[in-house]
Amino acid sequence: MRFASPLRRPGVQPLIPPPIYVSICRIANIPQSTLFRASLHGIEILVGLDRFIPNRSAMDFDYAHYMLTGGRVEKEDVGPCSPSKQLYRKHLAEILNMNRTRILAFKNKAPTLAKNNHESFSPLSPERTLDAPDIVDDFYLNLLDWGSGNVVAIALGNSVYLWDASDGSISELLSTDDDDIGPVTSVKWAPDGKHLAVGFNNSHVQLWDSSPIRLVDELRTLRGGHRLRVVSLDWNDHILTTGGMDGLIINNDVRIRSHCVSMYRGHNQEVCGLKWCSTGRQLASGGNDNLVHIWCISMAPTNSSNQWLHRLEDHSAAVKALSWCPFQSNLLASGGGIGDQCIKFWNTNTGACLNSVNTGSQVCSLLWSTHERELLSAHGFNDNQLTLWRYPSMVKIVELYGHTSRVLSMAKSPDGRNVASIAGDETLRFWNVFGTPLKKPGTERKQEPFPNVPRIR
Repeated sequence: MRFASPLRRPGVQPLIPPPIYVSICRIANIPQSTLFRASLHGIEILVGLDRFIPNRSAMDFDYAHYMLTGGRVEKEDVGPCSPSKQLYRKHLAEILNMNRTRILAFKNKAPTLAKNNHESFSPLSPERTLDAPDIVDDFYLNLLDWGSGNVVAIALGNSVYLWDASDGSISELLSTDDDDIGPVTSVKWAPDGKHLAVGFNNSHVQLWDSSPIRLVDELRTLRGGHRLRVVSLDWNDHILTTGGMDGLIINNDVRIRSHCVSMYRGHNQEVCGLKWCSTGRQLASGGNDNLVHIWCISMAPTNSSNQWLHRLEDHSAAVKALSWCPFQSNLLASGGGIGDQCIKFWNTNTGACLNSVNTGSQVCSLLWSTHERELLSAHGFNDNQLTLWRYPSMVKIVELYGHTSRVLSMAKSPDGRNVASIAGDETLRFWNVFGTPLKKPGTERKQEPFPNVPRIR
């Protein structure tokens, strides 16, 4: 009795002839018994293998023959040739695709990557640098702000200066020779871009009107709230919130005589960071006690000792850098000092820490991009750089160097394109960090001819 071949069933042609079957086993280092046992169960016997049907139209038989013969091709001309002829042979070989040594390389120049939606890859050097003598090199102070009127306010010692970004003009807003009052410890523009709040070392806060119509005029002085210097300020409509070295946070209604309308107690050291969210419902505060508090405006009138919505204790150094995300109202970024060096992201509705990134240096200030999902951080020791991050991956896009001392504060222009930074090296630098966003197609309405002429629709 004759047995059928292990690769054959009665009446069925074998998938692979036995000699090739043996070769495959040797090449693939597969025991022949494995395929033999599998062959007893049917046609689909070759475990992990399948038939290979070559695309003959894509095969280069001349090159294959050249490689099989070991490259033994007779040269027609072994004598020396001119440089032009050598260049001709080189081009001919490239045309015939005979140079196959550059594996996984582009034949032509690699195509350039498509640019991002905006010119975020700005020059590595500042666009403008201004001298800022007598700047107080104190990490906890907030000495710079860029208002909606396109005017930069900067505190230098006992004085405050205004730099108009539209024409480059400089003017002095105020100056005091009384050491019992100064130096200036904080500045913050009101939302209208005309009124400026100025905090002093003696715990007073002054309101100034810088509008051209009224020239420069001190409106009023807020007294009696804090006992020590006021180092952080932020506006929420007509409410000016102040943070002091006494650990208090006070909401001041600047429209009324008794301006202290509510107070937050939670920090036991200096409150060096204050930021209202865009909705005006939540306030973030950072202090030298390494704490971040989230306050809800509805809790302000209560006298409870635990008025905060969330108490965030993950930082291990002072928290001055705070910035609310412009595209997600409940997302807050915070940065820690030299003993922490981390940027943390918080869900302020739940109090959960979403992510933490170690930057390797002191985080002095944070700014979100208005147009893109990017975050700019300013740093101190050791490199004193500005770093642009892609969110949420937190991949570094670019690092900007120029300051020779730690960056104290940053401020963003009204259009969201440029950033101003001041440092202990007594310079004010302007950077085109975020660039100009490209207008998305379909966002602009076509201008109709004669728009002022009434028509029937």
